[in-house]
Amino acid sequence: MKKNMGSLDKLIRLAAAIVLIVLFYSGVITGTVGIIALVVALILTVTSLVSFCPLYTLLDIRTCKKD
Repeated sequence: MKKNMGSLDKLIRLAAAIVLIVLFYSGVITGTVGIIALVVALILTVTSLVSFCPLYTLLDIRTCKKD
């Protein structure tokens, strides 16, 4: 897997994941929507930690500097 995510992209994804988790645990988002929010937060966190987004590969997008 080649990296296809830049630093700003990773930071935004982590921030969005944190917001979703806080909204779930504070009770703002509940039920099925809350579970979906947690799954999305998990996906955002994992993709930002490994600096690779499979969807970016399909759409031929790179937010990182070229090697």
